[in-house]
Amino acid sequence: MTWQDFAPASTSRKRESTEWSITYSYDSLNETLPRVLLIGDSICNGYNGAVRGMLGGKANVSFWASSKCVTDPDYFRELDFMLDARPYAAVSFNNGLHSLTTNRGEWDAAYASAVSFIRAKLPQAKLALTLSTPLMDPALTAVSASLNETVLRLAEEQKLPVIDLFSAMDPLDRGEFWTDTYHFKPAAIEMQAKVISDTLCGLLGL
Repeated sequence: MTWQDFAPASTSRKRESTEWSITYSYDSLNETLPRVLLIGDSICNGYNGAVRGMLGGKANVSFWASSKCVTDPDYFRELDFMLDARPYAAVSFNNGLHSLTTNRGEWDAAYASAVSFIRAKLPQAKLALTLSTPLMDPALTAVSASLNETVLRLAEEQKLPVIDLFSAMDPLDRGEFWTDTYHFKPAAIEMQAKVISDTLCGLLGL
């Protein structure tokens, strides 16, 4: 089994002018605690530190935040690298906000394939599907919600837990809790981290 077996054979998506990836493996010498892997985008890059703090003494944290859509030719190669990097007890998987303009059929298929790949690579790990957050723009929020519908259907079909950041954020005042169209102020980030941490602790019995 290789990542090429799961990656899309082709994609119509045009890459962003700057594509990026950020990875951290906190407390990498500590092998006594279970390790969780957070996968996402700049929202994940925002909340990973807070999740680490909330899981302190219970679990170690690694994260991969990237601009890449699951349909990007490099996505599965990088995902494979991260899944091989450490033994993980649990994974929080998100992809969506950099996919708002991606061909929907291609995204649906690639997202489902990514979930299958994670489950095949880490059959013993607990996998939770993390919903994309709402945005300041109502039209973009509707697209995010639509992508989340695909995630929810897949979670139901495969009996996977869902980390619902969308419902946690959507009732909040955009002016008070957002910094721009996509990103959040510290108070909202703490709320996101609490939802994620509580779910992961529940999955791992911590």
